[in-house]
Amino acid sequence: MSILADENTKVVIQGITGAHGLKHTRLMLDFGTKIVAGVTPGKGGGVCCGLPVFDTVREAAGATGATASVIFVPPAGAAEAILEAADAGLALCVCITENIPVQDMLRVKHYLRGKSLRLVGPNGPGLVTAGVNGKGCKLGIMPGDIHLPGHVGVVSRSGSLTYETIKQLSRAGIGQSSSVGIGGDPIRGLNFVDVLEAFEADPETYALVLIGEIGGNGEQEAAAWLREHSSKPAVAFIGGRTAPPGKRMGHAGAVIAGGKGTAAEKVAALAAGGIPVAETSDLIGATLAGHLQKRGLYAKCLAR
Repeated sequence: MSILADENTKVVIQGITGAHGLKHTRLMLDFGTKIVAGVTPGKGGGVCCGLPVFDTVREAAGATGATASVIFVPPAGAAEAILEAADAGLALCVCITENIPVQDMLRVKHYLRGKSLRLVGPNGPGLVTAGVNGKGCKLGIMPGDIHLPGHVGVVSRSGSLTYETIKQLSRAGIGQSSSVGIGGDPIRGLNFVDVLEAFEADPETYALVLIGEIGGNGEQEAAAWLREHSSKPAVAFIGGRTAPPGKRMGHAGAVIAGGKGTAAEKVAALAAGGIPVAETSDLIGATLAGHLQKRGLYAKCLAR
């Protein structure tokens, strides 16, 4: 099974006619994603990648029954694109765009309160549910060929570490149910706990991998939630252990401020909950494999 989206999810691409939208639409289609339309204001009535293009998300959803979108809109217009997806009644929106102004995301965060839309991102790689027989769902920019269908849920703040982790798992024959990149910005949609709750509710996810980094307290909140609510074994990795205080490490949200949000704090919180933390990124797969063997779940987590 999967969380958030599967091979039956109907998807529209906001910004489909731009260079990045066009490139990744083709890759998502190759993966098996059920993309049904594109949206670019002013280009309605056209065709792109063999798909109809509409001026608005509302028109695209009304004509195709789409319930999800992926946003490849430049930073200046990305927040409005998220709001448009919400107003169109979509259930899920994946925003890839980075460098969205913080003020814009504050407005989005406030607007989405009480709305049905679930936002993944911004500034993240999206999500993937690896399917069988070419029937998967890839919403975003993750490499499709590294995924194997299986039973381990992956949630991460870092795009590159998401890919690294998935590659390690697949190389070891450990398949994934879904992989979710929540994004590296300080203000974003779904957080660690939101995704962990979804994995907990999925009977086909047997184990979890959490990839965090310095900055904020999301990993500490996740550690507390896992300790109190999760029935599934989990391992973790925290990036940025050697980052000097006040130095931003790639992501807007990955910065230690006022002595808070350090890697040591996060590792300690996870360890206190009995969650093994890999010392280095290249040991994430091995750490999970060892933990699964101790719990008697290794064979069950091998790829389907």
